[in-house]
Amino acid sequence: MRKKVLLLIAAVLIVGLTLTVFPGSASAKTLNFAFQGDAKSMDPYSLNETFQLGFLGNIYEGLIRRGPNLEIEPALAERWEVMEPTHWRFYLRKGVKFHDGSPFTADDVVFSAERVRAKTSDLKVRISPPDTKVVKVDDYTVDFITSVPNPILVVEWGTWYIMSKSWCEKNNAVTPESTTGENENFATRHANGTGPFVLASHESGVKSVCKVNPDWWDNPNKVHNVTEVIFTPISNDATRVAALLSGQVDMAFPVPVQDMKRVDGNADIRMMVGPELRTIFLGMDQSRDELLYSSVKGKNPLKDKRVRQAFYQAIDMEAIKKKVMRGLSEPSAMMVAPGVQGGGNPKFKRLPYDPEASKKLLAEAGYQDGFEIGMDCPNDRYVNDEGICLAVVSMLAKVNIKVNLLAQPKAKYFAKILRPKLDTSFYLLGWTPSSFDSYNPLNFLHACYKDTGEGKFNLGSYCNPEVDKLTAEILSETDQAKRDALIEKAWGMTIDDIAYIPLHQQALAWGVNNKVQLKQRPDNEFKWRHVVIE
Repeated sequence: MRKKVLLLIAAVLIVGLTLTVFPGSASAKTLNFAFQGDAKSMDPYSLNETFQLGFLGNIYEGLIRRGPNLEIEPALAERWEVMEPTHWRFYLRKGVKFHDGSPFTADDVVFSAERVRAKTSDLKVRISPPDTKVVKVDDYTVDFITSVPNPILVVEWGTWYIMSKSWCEKNNAVTPESTTGENENFATRHANGTGPFVLASHESGVKSVCKVNPDWWDNPNKVHNVTEVIFTPISNDATRVAALLSGQVDMAFPVPVQDMKRVDGNADIRMMVGPELRTIFLGMDQSRDELLYSSVKGKNPLKDKRVRQAFYQAIDMEAIKKKVMRGLSEPSAMMVAPGVQGGGNPKFKRLPYDPEASKKLLAEAGYQDGFEIGMDCPNDRYVNDEGICLAVVSMLAKVNIKVNLLAQPKAKYFAKILRPKLDTSFYLLGWTPSSFDSYNPLNFLHACYKDTGEGKFNLGSYCNPEVDKLTAEILSETDQAKRDALIEKAWGMTIDDIAYIPLHQQALAWGVNNKVQLKQRPDNEFKWRHVVIE
């Protein structure tokens, strides 16, 4: 099998892939795949969520891209240089066309920089600091001028996709759709990128079809032989696994841990299991004077660190690992995974599971009889997400915290808990830093919220000005040893504050037909340009 695939790749490279292959020809190769959720919108700035951004990353492109091992590669910018610590210059690739045939130029980069920082964008801090100036030098040169040095300027850009200025203006899509969908526009259901695949049709919740782009600038170097991609969202685990086993889809993810042996036991299908750079965690409303969903009236018990610690120590992560995740998770003391810059620091340990200590802390805080609280959870986003939440509900009940769980599909879930609604008191979420650097979660998840985008996903409104000060220093520090020390100090403060309750890093679990060769990236983005079908 492997020998045949290698021979196929070699043959494709020899030919140089200069010939266009159209669906319906003898060489047509269709990739059918399924995921538990859907790409909510085709607007690439509407939702900062891994699957949606990963899907759109096959249609749109950024100035840089991530390779199969997450290495930074040139994309729409063929090269760049640091003129001085606050001045970066990007030299754009010439001859690139958007899918509608219009040329890609510096005007599109400047426009996209403005659009991604618009009020309704969910990706505002892709460009940091927020007052960064983006200046057109000529049609194929753009300068980024920052107010302070930013040594990691480009690391967030793997999912900052460039949009066509003329297409957005022509179709009244200059303003991004919001996470709640209240600003739906032409870009919500249509796409016009420069990437290797073209959106042919999109039926939200039903099916999306993409065709190969015969004019992709990187066609001379491409490895994939895919001519068509059909994506079907299948939220039900059993139905998704059945579609994989029956051959209706060539690839499906995630495969529930309880079904992995059955899938791997099929002669035509294999399991691909690997570490993911995502941390699953619990968030708590620490801002409102009274929780939206609680039996406690007139005050917010989650403002008290003792109550947050009581929640933390009531959760048995080893039991969740064993019974819910079937061993395919790694309990975490940090909000970042090993493999992320600043993650995996052995200095930090999880607080021990200790229900008696939890009861004592609750009594000290004045809640010896416990209380009720509402909890929000997705049921089609993370591996066994609802199962994790049900386990947490059961564990907290043992310390007299009654949790009323609301588990919903991610489309409803995100619309409820994200800004501007913040309609939650206690919730489960997962986070993969798009930069693979600690600055990202410190800024997105821990910063005191600002309209410029800092703290965008700090849904519980945790706020520690000292942490914000450290985070700003982390952004601008160019000495790596000093920067690492600042990162460690910031994590120490947030962990001590119990800003969140980190749970674990989940494992990737993809089911793949043996006729399909692909790359499994630890950020869980599925890139079709790495797919070869026999």
